[in-house]
Amino acid sequence: MRPLSLGALVLVAATAAAQAPVPYDSTLFGALRWREIGPFRGGRVTAVAGHAHQPSVYYFGATGGGVWKTVDGGMNWTPVSDSAFRSGSIGAIAVAPSDPNVVYVGTGETPLRGNTSPGDGMYRSTDAGKSWTHIGLRDAGQIGDIEVHPADADLVYVAVLGHAFGPNPTRGVFRSKDGGRTWEKVLFRSDSAGAVDLAMDPTNPRVIYAAFWQAQRGPWFLSSGGPGSGLWKTTDGGDTWTELTRNPGMPGGVIGKIGVAVSPADPERVWAIVEAEEGGVFRSDDAGRTWRRTNDDRNLRQRAWYYTHIHADPKDPETVYVLNVQFWKSVDGGRTFQASIRPPHGDHHALWIAPDDPNRMINGNDGGANVSFNGGATWTEQDQATAQFYHVITTADFPYHVCGAQQDNSTICGPHRTSSGGIRWTDWYEVGGCESGYIAVRSDDPAVSFAGCYG
Repeated sequence: MRPLSLGALVLVAATAAAQAPVPYDSTLFGALRWREIGPFRGGRVTAVAGHAHQPSVYYFGATGGGVWKTVDGGMNWTPVSDSAFRSGSIGAIAVAPSDPNVVYVGTGETPLRGNTSPGDGMYRSTDAGKSWTHIGLRDAGQIGDIEVHPADADLVYVAVLGHAFGPNPTRGVFRSKDGGRTWEKVLFRSDSAGAVDLAMDPTNPRVIYAAFWQAQRGPWFLSSGGPGSGLWKTTDGGDTWTELTRNPGMPGGVIGKIGVAVSPADPERVWAIVEAEEGGVFRSDDAGRTWRRTNDDRNLRQRAWYYTHIHADPKDPETVYVLNVQFWKSVDGGRTFQASIRPPHGDHHALWIAPDDPNRMINGNDGGANVSFNGGATWTEQDQATAQFYHVITTADFPYHVCGAQQDNSTICGPHRTSSGGIRWTDWYEVGGCESGYIAVRSDDPAVSFAGCYG
């Protein structure tokens, strides 16, 4: 056996040293505490809710920041789920019409972005958000909608889309008659298609429409549409269902995502926005038996997997809203739409309209949540601390600055502390690039930064 050379001995010693654990003093990290530094600029919101009898109280669900509540009409917001929820991604919120203290939340957003976070099922509060109880459906993945019976706060229906990245059996429409203690799967299509939207007839809550979506996210693809997608209806509270997908007037071919709404002013009038080659806005005036396409404008159905939401005005059967990049409104029965409503930010995902006052609404979009009391002419600010950041770095400034690229917004940098004791909005600044880009700041000259964008 040949003796090892000096170089080999040095290499062996260096390798052994590299594999040895590096000791550190755990107390250095044990004393660390999280501290909010901002910025107070809202992030994506896919769930909103209010109550007819509480004009100043609203809830929103962020896709990374949990559930927030306002009691002053949107002027100030407070997080109400941080101590109880195990998921920060919120897909649906509903306040029981018969009892505003009862609030249901479904976790896991359904706009299936590549950075979508899964939820962990359903939560319920019986004290208007002060405390929460997990009530099951833990493997639901993504939850699209919740409908609560108008006279029974314990009778609730949930649209479960399922896992975003693969098949699973916890999909479809689920019903609970005891406030979430037990659940029944009342409508199921397959382990690759789940329920994404629900619409309950407020004049007859036994009538419910359910939209199904067959979809899957992968590392480099999104598959939207298939035999599992479709539109269904029950007239007995969910015991039996009838498929409406191929009823006269509906589009043929592959069906993708569907949004559905019932007009409270005329429950025979049902709206659907359908992702299909010949898709668009469809209207039924006979409770779903027959349909006709009223509008096929691509602006209303672009990037369907991210949007596809339609809402009926509670008082006027001719007025309907479609959420997309812009906030669209029709006052002529869905034939023409105008982007006349302009909240502070684009990319709209959620809308709740007070059933007794169409001028009062809360909207959720990629910039946060905002409340309007005049039908969308003016809105509250989106200064919630719910921004999502794709990338975060620190700089060599003193005090050091924190920089990040915010989803659907600009890059932004700001100090981690200031001499005044607080970090103001004016302390933040942009450094070029855009939402998905990396940021690099020179260590020898922090005034020089490099920032990327798409590609």
